[in-house]
Amino acid sequence: MTSTLQPVSTVAVEKRPGRWPALAVLILAVLLVAVDATVLGLATPYISEDLKPSGTQLLWIGDVYSFVIAGLLVSMGSLGDRIGRKKLLLLGATAFGLISVLNAYATTPELMILARALLGVAGATLMPATLALIRNLFHDPRERSLAIGIWGATASAGTAVGPVAGGFLLEHFWWGSVFLINLPVMIVLVLVGSKLLPESRNPNPGPWDLSSVTLSLVGMIGVVYGVKEAAAHGLSWQPVATGLLGAAALYWFVRRQLTLPAPLLDVRLFRNRGFSGAVLADLFTVLGMSGLVFFLSQYLQLVQGRGPFEAGLAEVPAAVGAVATGLVAGTFARRFSVRAVVSGGLAAVGLALGSLTLLSQSTGYPLLGAALLVVGVGAGFSFTVTADVILSSVPKEQAGAASAVSETAYELGAALGIALLGSVVTGVYAGFTGPAGTPAEAHASLGGAVESAAELPAHTSEAMLSAARESFVDGLTLASGAGALVLLATAVAAWFLLKGQRLESTP
Repeated sequence: MTSTLQPVSTVAVEKRPGRWPALAVLILAVLLVAVDATVLGLATPYISEDLKPSGTQLLWIGDVYSFVIAGLLVSMGSLGDRIGRKKLLLLGATAFGLISVLNAYATTPELMILARALLGVAGATLMPATLALIRNLFHDPRERSLAIGIWGATASAGTAVGPVAGGFLLEHFWWGSVFLINLPVMIVLVLVGSKLLPESRNPNPGPWDLSSVTLSLVGMIGVVYGVKEAAAHGLSWQPVATGLLGAAALYWFVRRQLTLPAPLLDVRLFRNRGFSGAVLADLFTVLGMSGLVFFLSQYLQLVQGRGPFEAGLAEVPAAVGAVATGLVAGTFARRFSVRAVVSGGLAAVGLALGSLTLLSQSTGYPLLGAALLVVGVGAGFSFTVTADVILSSVPKEQAGAASAVSETAYELGAALGIALLGSVVTGVYAGFTGPAGTPAEAHASLGGAVESAAELPAHTSEAMLSAARESFVDGLTLASGAGALVLLATAVAAWFLLKGQRLESTP
């Protein structure tokens, strides 16, 4: 393949009737996933207080969903190409809603981790199917850009709705209620989607290769687990062996795809420089932002003492910025260039993260709110355009697999970001020096420190919480600085990798 997108056809583009109502159904699936992802962070302090997970278990609760979904996205995207994307979407949405109930009623850290893992299996069916259906619903390039912008804007809106709705529920009900809000969305999606969504699949898909599915799952989980454990506990034989096993499985996965007549994933797609550049940009962008995303709610609630509803409202500027720019990103990319919009957006996110190295326990909201707005603006530009590049680079028959690659990059970036940058925060935090009588569980997590403070004498409690909060903020600012460097480096790389890339235009 060449490094540019396919030539623009001069034939009139077919405009499928009913495509916009069908898009409205698809964005419900996006909303389902986005809301769930954000409410977990908001509920983390309450989960810590109730289930009493260790620091490592808390990270597992946060990232096991991403581990599993990253391992299964390519397989599920390819399965949708074979059995039908509508069918897979509706099955996945039903499972997602039902498993959310298990999340809500988990009674131990181990059960919560299992529930999040099962939710990852269901979630792996949703996002690739929505993007693949958009690719098959919208043949006009400009309409498709707008549809992708609406798709991305909905995901961003979900990140605003999630904290606000979750915050309200947390202030009035138990923490499990935040997972039950998935149920009404799932019911509407299944009932309406069964009538409005058209079915689409690859007409000549070939068999679904179970050996490739296994290699993909073992490879992704092995690599991410190895990185996570090495970041948390240092290099030892177990994470190194697991990581090497995962790398070997991914190597054989790629080798197998090159020999199969109908591969699970056509790895030759990565010869397209634009496709590869867009995928790498997504991966490293999410990696750099993950430390902030996962720990921001804890900072707002456990450090600054905000209630969950107020904390949810405080995160709204990021969603507002992403919604606004996602809707116009395609227009900007055509007027200027793909690389200018993507690189500029990533640089803006990097600078905003850099400003958060100035955070302290008493930082006023204007700095944080402005930084979050810029993060949203930059991410909205970048993610929308890279999704368009990825979908435009492949035939519509392979839309499911290509969409899965895009989502895999996102989830893998989230898992690695939480593992690496999350370990920075927890590592710095765990080393705080508390007064005599500080219990061991206070060093496991800030939530554990807040809970144990209630059982200590007043002077010991105050001194311990002050030291714990200061150490947590130190870890957060260090992770923000590392994330800023990742984003700025990714902006430079995207400038070169996306050179010459252009979005398709209407004939």
